[in-house]
Amino acid sequence: MSQTERDIQCREIVTKAVCGRGRKFTQATHTITPAHAPTNILGCWIINHTYTASNGGDIVEVSGSYDINIWYSYNKNTQTQVATETVSYVDQVPLTMMDKNYLDGELEVDARATQQPTACEATIANTGDAVLVQVEREFLVEVIGETKVCVVVCPGGCEGLDDDKEFSFEDDQEFEELDPDIVIDELD
Repeated sequence: MSQTERDIQCREIVTKAVCGRGRKFTQATHTITPAHAPTNILGCWIINHTYTASNGGDIVEVSGSYDINIWYSYNKNTQTQVATETVSYVDQVPLTMMDKNYLDGELEVDARATQQPTACEATIANTGDAVLVQVEREFLVEVIGETKVCVVVCPGGCEGLDDDKEFSFEDDQEFEELDPDIVIDELD
């Protein structure tokens, strides 16, 4: 065993890491009934989007709301008005990746709207008194928990190591023969 190999030690560090991840794209149709029967839709936009996320095991539940504003004409295109309605939703985002090797404790959930709710189309319903609004939204969620990572340390510190050079072992051939798929549960 070389001097370099004898000096190498491992330490376990407890840290927070992403242990779960998922993404969900949603299309929804909302029915808005304005005060007057619309003749034409002049514009449609979404504002005031808010949401929260909670962990539910293999899914993350994203609950939120937004305001849909519809600018429309009525009375045979002689008058206009804006109708506003607040819409609530719940999206269940499945976790496509979940590492169960986190330490016992509370998991944190981080949700980001990768596509804010967007009105794609607004049309007058066949009944003539309502507006159908097609909305798209997308979320990326991450579950964060405490986990252990194993790092190699040098007991003497970094003295003698040149920051510009790679750290190498005297006998690299031993490491080429290691199986990269092996998992070590516990170090002695």
